[in-house]
Amino acid sequence: MEPWTIVVVLLAVATAFTVSAAAGFGGSLILVPALALLLGTKAGVTLAALLLAGNNVVKVFAYRRTLPIRRSIPVVLLIALGAFLGARLFVATPENVVTIVVIVTFLVAFLLESLELKRSRRVSTPVLAFASGATSGFGGTSGPLKGLAVRSLDLDRLHLVGALSIASLVGDVTKTAVWTEATLLGRAEYLTALVCVPLMFVATFLGRRLNSVVGERGFTRLFWAVMVGYTGRLVAGF
Repeated sequence: MEPWTIVVVLLAVATAFTVSAAAGFGGSLILVPALALLLGTKAGVTLAALLLAGNNVVKVFAYRRTLPIRRSIPVVLLIALGAFLGARLFVATPENVVTIVVIVTFLVAFLLESLELKRSRRVSTPVLAFASGATSGFGGTSGPLKGLAVRSLDLDRLHLVGALSIASLVGDVTKTAVWTEATLLGRAEYLTALVCVPLMFVATFLGRRLNSVVGERGFTRLFWAVMVGYTGRLVAGF
């Protein structure tokens, strides 16, 4: 890569990791389009998954005292299953089809959230979780679905970020394993991830600090800003 490209990649990585640590998710919103633009869609998506997998290890460590493992298990398992199947179909699935499904699902889920239909939200959680993993495997980002699936667990702010960190880690590791076996990720990509390890630690603990400073209302705004940003990126892709 050219020197300027490396600088842009590192800035995108640092920003993505900070946002991800502050909100619990959202790093792929920044990292996937940035890397896809610089490296090509396929290479960008796969490298982003590897980098985010490494960053999520650090996030889980940073939020280790607020990891709601028991309550998260059903959602995490469905995300892993969806990510595995989505990653296997990564090459063959038309991107526009996945984009439409994500946008429609987001609109429906946003309506349920705004109307506070809690029973419907609980019923839809397994569907959202599986779709989250599947769309993440298809296009590198789960869109707003993962956030909505985990948010339906009705956790406090820190435990919500902890649950999102676990879900993100499992999903990204699943994709990375599938794409490594398919030789879409090799030595060069893993060396790149190794170089970014210091950024993972600095950005993650900065993001955790921001999470504790913004307050409950500020965190809610950050959460929904990420959600809207996801959808905006999908719409702009048409």
